Amino acid sequence: MALPESSRFQLTPDMSICRVLNGMWQVSGAHGPIESNAAIDSMLAHHDRGFTTWDLADHYGPAEDFIGEYRQRLIASRGRDELQQMQAFTKWVPPPGPMTRRIVESNIDVSLRRMNVEALDMLQFHWWDYDDPRYLDALHHLAQLRDEGKIRHLGLTNFDTATLEKIIDGGIGIVSNQVQYSLVDLRPEVQMAQFCQGRGIRLLTYGTLCGGLLSDRYLGQPEPTPGALNTASLRKYKQMIDAWGGWSLFQELLTTLSGVAAHHDASTANVAVRYVLDRPVVAGVIVGARLGVAEHLKDNARVFDISLSEEERERIQAVTSRGNDLFAIIGDCGDEYRRLIM
Repeated sequence: MALPESSRFQLTPDMSICRVLNGMWQVSGAHGPIESNAAIDSMLAHHDRGFTTWDLADHYGPAEDFIGEYRQRLIASRGRDELQQMQAFTKWVPPPGPMTRRIVESNIDVSLRRMNVEALDMLQFHWWDYDDPRYLDALHHLAQLRDEGKIRHLGLTNFDTATLEKIIDGGIGIVSNQVQYSLVDLRPEVQMAQFCQGRGIRLLTYGTLCGGLLSDRYLGQPEPTPGALNTASLRKYKQMIDAWGGWSLFQELLTTLSGVAAHHDASTANVAVRYVLDRPVVAGVIVGARLGVAEHLKDNARVFDISLSEEERERIQAVTSRGNDLFAIIGDCGDEYRRLIM
C-alpha cells in the first residue's frame, strides 16, 4: 500500500522527499552485523512501501555501496524510470585540514562511484572545528561542484545557528541543516528554527526517537543498565535523557505519549515523530532502518494517519517543559560534538 500524499514534502522545486527518511547509520557497524543481500531486499521493500528517501554518509560503513547496489536492483526489477522516485542524501565529514578543490572533488568522486550516480541528490557537509575556517573553502568548492552538476543540492549537518548564518551571508546556498531534534532535545527551537524560517532553510532531524528509547518497548521498564545499551544509538541517547531529566521524567513522557497514541490507535513512536514533523521548518524526520534485521514499515506509515490536537500537544509540553534546558547545558545544535560533552 502506497503512502498518502501527505507523506511527501517538496524540499526543492525539483525534488520531493518522503517525510520519514530511512537512516543508514545502523549499517555502519556500530549496531551489529548487517547481511548485504538481506539489506538490499529490505531497501526495495521500503521503496515499494513509499519510503524512498535515504540518509547516509561516506563513513557509514557500506551505506554508499548499498545505495549503488539498490539502484542496480531497482533498475533490474522495476525499470530505470523508478530511479526518479528515490533520493539518497549522503554526507561528507572530513577531518579539519586543507580544503583545496582537488581534495574536495576527489572525495565527492568517491561517493559518486560508490553510489553509482552521475550527481549526488544532496551532499550534507559537516565540520568539527569552527576555529579552523577552512570549512568555508570546502563549501565554496562544493558550491562550484553543485553549479557544475556533480551535486544537485547542498546541505549541512550539525551546524550551529551562528555559523549557518555566516555561511548564508557568504553567498553559499544551503537547502537544509540536519540536526538532533526530539521531545527530549528541543534545542533547535531556541535559535535554529527561527533563523531557518527567515532564510528559507529546512531542517532534517535525527535522534527523534532517541535511538529507539522513545518507544513502547521502554514504557514502564526499569532504567537500562550500561550492558543493556547494546548499540551506539542507545548509548548516545541514554546520555541525552540523563542530561535532560533522567529516567523517571522520561517514563512520565512515555506514559503521556502512550496515552495520546492510544487515542489514535498508534504507537508511542508515531506520536514522537508526528510532534516533530509538525514543528515549523521541519521537512523530514530520519528514522533508523535496521536493514534485514528488523522492519517497522507498517508502524512508521501510521505517522501519516494521525493528527495531534492542540490539547494533546499541551499535554506533551507539560512534561517536556519540566526537563533541563539542554541549550544552556550543551549549547546550540551540534555543540555536543564540538565541545565533546556527549
